[in-house]
Amino acid sequence: MRRRVGCRIAISIAAVVCLTYGTAWAQQNWRVPRTADGHPDLQGVWANNSATPMQRPAAFEGKESLTDEELAVYQARAAELHANEQAGNLLGPLLFQQVLEDPNFREFDAGTGNYNSFWLVERELDNRTSLIVDPPNGRIPPVTEEARERRRSQPRPTGGRADSHERRSMLDRCISYGVPNLLAGYNSYFQIFQSADHVVVMQELIHDARVIPIDDSPHLDATVRQLHGDSRGHWDGDTLVVETTNYSRRGAYRGATENVRVIERFTRVAPDIVEYVVTFDDPDTWAQPWTLMIPLKGSEESIFEYACHEGNYAIAGILSGARAEEAAAEQP
Repeated sequence: MRRRVGCRIAISIAAVVCLTYGTAWAQQNWRVPRTADGHPDLQGVWANNSATPMQRPAAFEGKESLTDEELAVYQARAAELHANEQAGNLLGPLLFQQVLEDPNFREFDAGTGNYNSFWLVERELDNRTSLIVDPPNGRIPPVTEEARERRRSQPRPTGGRADSHERRSMLDRCISYGVPNLLAGYNSYFQIFQSADHVVVMQELIHDARVIPIDDSPHLDATVRQLHGDSRGHWDGDTLVVETTNYSRRGAYRGATENVRVIERFTRVAPDIVEYVVTFDDPDTWAQPWTLMIPLKGSEESIFEYACHEGNYAIAGILSGARAEEAAAEQP
């Protein structure tokens, strides 16, 4: 269990730009390994342990990359923070908010706390200031007026979130973290399997697995909607391109409509690196499509069992606690 042991964050400089890797490995005559049918071999376990924030922090506005000297400073600050922080405060943008002493920082769970940092893997940080590569400002585009109106007009549910298990999120209920999963550092590993006409991408979180045809078969009829959408793949040179449509309303990403189109590109650029590029396109939600790039790093370790339902005592605790509070309130 090497990737779960340790109370120290190790943020290392990772040169993950495709050109950098391509140049370095070309000098060593590295060639992309191929399957029996001639396509690039993407099989194996790949980790997303990037600590680079998805969106560029305001402190880095107009700055696409850090110098090595700047990066070293942020490494040192992050290491100091990690020694005494709960795991939740080191996930997503929260780590960098603390490093930059952002006044808008809010704890992950100030009321009850969270797992300690033992549960986080070692994190990696390259010189980029955001995972988002387009738009060039490194930020998710503004939402459309239609999206704002949609959110304003959505009916607010009556009752509280502890009234029923059905009012809890899909994460709380161990149903799904969504596809694609972009959370880094917490069970953020993928396993890829290939055959001549299918690719399987399995996420470690809740073991969501997509069996993706790469045989030019059409998408499902638009009336068929699925939580994880309908994925279809094809090869563009040495890049596996996966297009996902037909999301159900609950499966759509970050407030998008069920008509969102997600394009994923998997390109093996080094023996232990798959460059993972994801584009989100929904004109009903964002002013323009936006794209991010995550370097997935090869791992010799296996996917861990994610026994979420088996150990999900939280739901029972939340509901029974709410019922106890209600009973206490009724006492004279």
